[in-house]
Amino acid sequence: MNIVPPEFETYVNAMLATMQANDLTDARIRVTLTSGDGPLGSDRGEAPATTIVATTPLKPWPPTDTVMTVPWTRNERSALAGIKSTSYGDNVRALALAHGEGAGEAIFANTRDELCEGTGTNIFIVCAGMVKTPPLSSGCLAGITRGLVLEACAAAGIAVEEVTLPIEALHTCEEAFLTSSTRDVHPLARVDQRAMPGVDGLVTRRVAKAFQDFVAGRDDP
Repeated sequence: MNIVPPEFETYVNAMLATMQANDLTDARIRVTLTSGDGPLGSDRGEAPATTIVATTPLKPWPPTDTVMTVPWTRNERSALAGIKSTSYGDNVRALALAHGEGAGEAIFANTRDELCEGTGTNIFIVCAGMVKTPPLSSGCLAGITRGLVLEACAAAGIAVEEVTLPIEALHTCEEAFLTSSTRDVHPLARVDQRAMPGVDGLVTRRVAKAFQDFVAGRDDP
């Protein structure tokens, strides 16, 4: 986005101050960097960038979750492909639809009908014992936890690959799980109307253990 960020210590100090002001010791934190004050429309002004930090208590996720594939797509050729921007409109509509159908997360295909990502998660599946996840060329975000899971699997000797997958792979895979900064490795118990192993998935359990071992004792893995 060509926005010059402040020094890293500025982020750290702002996060600590916001947590202290809200009396939080464990929190979900959102840091938003903007290009600062500007005119109405799409032009930018000359003002310096601004940083906004918001915190809420970190609520635990249930042991498993369920997902629904939605009829809208991620545009892998979009100017915002792979960028975590404040354009949350697609996510809001998709997640509302999923929640209305009793699912916890919505899963997008891209314009090529390839598996892409969730509204706030990356998606992994297990096929013939192999862990697979869409490549960044699918248009998905390069999630921090996604990257750590790939590293953790490699370190633990778990077969994993980034590979283009048809969206239909969700309906034929053996196991599936989500990753995100608050979920870590989160097993899926249902994809659309198809039951999945959830916490009983052997490969998913191996991945979750490998991830926990990989980040244990490291504040910034």
